[in-house]
Amino acid sequence: MRVGLVLGEAANGLRRNATMVVSVVLVTFVSLTFVGIAALLQLQIQQMRGYWYDRAQVAVYLCTAVSTAAGCIDGEATPEQKEAVEAQLSGATLSPFIDEYYFEDRDQAYENFQEQFEGTPAADYVTPDVLNETFWVNLVDPSQSDVLVESLAGLAGVEQVVDQRRYLDQIFNVLNVASYTAVAVAGVMLIAAALLIATTIRLSAYSRRKELGIMRLVGASNRFIQTPFVLEGIFAGLIGSLLAGGAVVAIVYFFVQGYLAETLSFTFVGLGDALLVVPLLIGVGVLLAAISAAIAIGRYLRV
Repeated sequence: MRVGLVLGEAANGLRRNATMVVSVVLVTFVSLTFVGIAALLQLQIQQMRGYWYDRAQVAVYLCTAVSTAAGCIDGEATPEQKEAVEAQLSGATLSPFIDEYYFEDRDQAYENFQEQFEGTPAADYVTPDVLNETFWVNLVDPSQSDVLVESLAGLAGVEQVVDQRRYLDQIFNVLNVASYTAVAVAGVMLIAAALLIATTIRLSAYSRRKELGIMRLVGASNRFIQTPFVLEGIFAGLIGSLLAGGAVVAIVYFFVQGYLAETLSFTFVGLGDALLVVPLLIGVGVLLAAISAAIAIGRYLRV
């Protein structure tokens, strides 16, 4: 097969169908950008899950004078009840599961509450006497929090035992839904890109039907005829995927590492993660274009 002749045919096809090629590039670019964002969002979720789950604590809230829980029938937790809770935490049964724990009294809880809700109406109305004194517990393995909950929840003077991971699960569920939505949108747009590539190839073949007829008469093989059309699709898909890769890197560099990293004190995905996603986008774009073009021209030649 003459490579120069095949490449020349592919170039002629791209020139003749420049408008359609631009459409393919744009649709591929947008759809693969969604794919890249979805992939980075999943990486970010996994990073956040590992970061926060390792720091998630179990809060042992002691009774206040206004508590209505079953363990608070005698009102505010007494010093003896606090000592009983601490004895459980430092005892032989629970200590193997506990990395460290500390006690937060009412004044510390009020100070932390004021810092957290400064400038809001809640900061003006909440008083120290309505806040719980709390034992904050860091576990060796946060997934074993049920052991702590079962051991302490029934003690006198304990209002409730709360695993903070329960709140994190709700947040991560929302983030996962957002990620899956981005994947679904990307999937629909990839289907649209595949159909547009196939349509472009069929139009390109129709515009050159006389040339294809002559090539068949002189004995050109189907592979020789099909290759320029497949290359047209690959070229459009490659350009679109490169643009998508550039967009993903730009989003991470300017928005995530720039704006978000400066605004929020948290570790986000970096350029290294974005550069890992770029080859995936290029591979998907080229493979999608090649398959769509090959199927389209193959079906056209069989008609």
